[in-house]
Amino acid sequence: DSLNKEQVYFSGDSGYNLHVSPAEEITLPVGSEGEEDTDPLLLPWDRFSAWLHCICVVGFDLELGQAVEVHYCLLLLLFQKTSICYLSFPDSNSGCLGDTQFCFRFRQASGRKCSLGCFLDHFDRDAPVCLKRDPGHYYGYVYFRQVRDKSLKRGYFQKSLVLISKLPYVAFFHSLLKLIAPEYFEKQEPCLEAACNDIDRWPTPHPGKILSLPVMGTVLKVRIPTCYDKPGTSQLVQSTCFHPVFFHIQMLWELVLLGEALVVMAPSPAESSDTVLALVSCISPLRYCSDFRPYFTIHDSEFKEYTTRTQAPPSVILGVTNPFFAKTLQHWPHIIRIGDMKQAGETVKQMKVKKLKNLKTLDSKPGVYSAYKPFLNKDEDIIKQLQKGVQQKRPSAAQNAILRRYFLELTQSFIIPLERYVASLMPLQKSICPWKSPPQLRPFLQEDFMKTLEKAGPQLTSRLKGDWIGLYRQFLRCPNFDGWYRNRTREMMQKLEALHLEALCEEDLQVRVQQHTEVEAVDLVLKLKDKLTQAERDQLPLRPGTLTKLQAHIDSVILSLPEDLQGILHKPSTT
Repeated sequence: DSLNKEQVYFSGDSGYNLHVSPAEEITLPVGSEGEEDTDPLLLPWDRFSAWLHCICVVGFDLELGQAVEVHYCLLLLLFQKTSICYLSFPDSNSGCLGDTQFCFRFRQASGRKCSLGCFLDHFDRDAPVCLKRDPGHYYGYVYFRQVRDKSLKRGYFQKSLVLISKLPYVAFFHSLLKLIAPEYFEKQEPCLEAACNDIDRWPTPHPGKILSLPVMGTVLKVRIPTCYDKPGTSQLVQSTCFHPVFFHIQMLWELVLLGEALVVMAPSPAESSDTVLALVSCISPLRYCSDFRPYFTIHDSEFKEYTTRTQAPPSVILGVTNPFFAKTLQHWPHIIRIGDMKQAGETVKQMKVKKLKNLKTLDSKPGVYSAYKPFLNKDEDIIKQLQKGVQQKRPSAAQNAILRRYFLELTQSFIIPLERYVASLMPLQKSICPWKSPPQLRPFLQEDFMKTLEKAGPQLTSRLKGDWIGLYRQFLRCPNFDGWYRNRTREMMQKLEALHLEALCEEDLQVRVQQHTEVEAVDLVLKLKDKLTQAERDQLPLRPGTLTKLQAHIDSVILSLPEDLQGILHKPSTT
């Protein structure tokens, strides 16, 4: 295929944005390979499946309603097809004429796992936590077109092209849809088949490498960020999502941080999904560990679970557009009403947090409806800065940068004391003995952590005053802390395993073998083989050459044993 154009997209690490403005593009000549993935994926559609689960076309049938008309690659279960059908169309109240792009998210069927899961986990290792593939959910990226067509009974042409993926690369997939969807609507299925074949030639999504992705006569140059990149180098979703409520962005940050039940009521799926994704990413680099649905409908399989009044609302952020939710979710503690973004920026007025009883319909005025009392005092400086930007018609990129920096600094100020305390739970390196099991981490004790805040709390890096202690106590009970602590514990345990393995490699194993029986020597070999397998499987953070050194130790011990035992333990490795 002749590749006549080249577009450059680089990703940042806010978790949901994979777009770079033209000013930040780097030009690479057509045909420049960059750093390509060399791992062979032998089966047809393996490369496609590394990026996408499937591609669907959803149309409207007068008798059936929304229906999947075309479907490429991996199979979908019936309930997944039903979910995709309803989530791929705006509801009738949105009135979306022309082309509309938005995103949704739905649960993966329990017990089902991608056949490439173990292979792709290797590439996930170096990705920021917010860009790792989602183990329990799929993302749906939608390009919906609705135009008048008198030749059709309904008078309108309505169709969506949908990409289903485990990857939260929102802006990237939206950019990809802008290339594929217009061509598909004009040329139909042959065009889509060509795009699928193009994607099946892509390298795997490897963080840190420049990837050349040919599609539809264009080459996209993509760099997926790594967890080692400098935080805050990417844009949030458009700051206009916060425009009607930016007087309360600090309160919204607290609600997201604490995993509070939150619903966003918006006039369209695009504004709903953009706002939910902006909220989720506002606590980056901390990962939002509760459920979130950028676009949620009354047909969703979790509708009854999330709208029941028999128990407290779950820890979830929902984005909705159907007026029915104004009544159904009226018992939820925190509701954000977003107005029409096209009219945003015309006026800036101070909006007070409103009482929930004042929210009766989706036509209620934009604002935040909640009885929540923030732990921290309001930061008037950031409000004045954003307000001035709106009045002076500051470019959205500049407003984004201000918001991004503010949220990043606020989150980092909050998380640094926790990181410092958890690091103190790590045993000293001198306590690691190669011939004993690695030492255990000391337990996280809430009161001990609280005592550290007096001298080493967020006041060292943040000018904000307020009840930081109360905020931490609430955070320690929420899913975001649980997810963060589990991840940090896993990382520290892997570090201990790595230090233990490195200590083993420094030992003279031949001397030890000579001091023990053949049975004990065989037992040592088997344990070392297990450690080698574990280190490779868990991708332990080892010094370069450690695994090679360990394999050499294993080979040396095996060679010192009688020939019959050598045969049992296999021949020594030549690598």
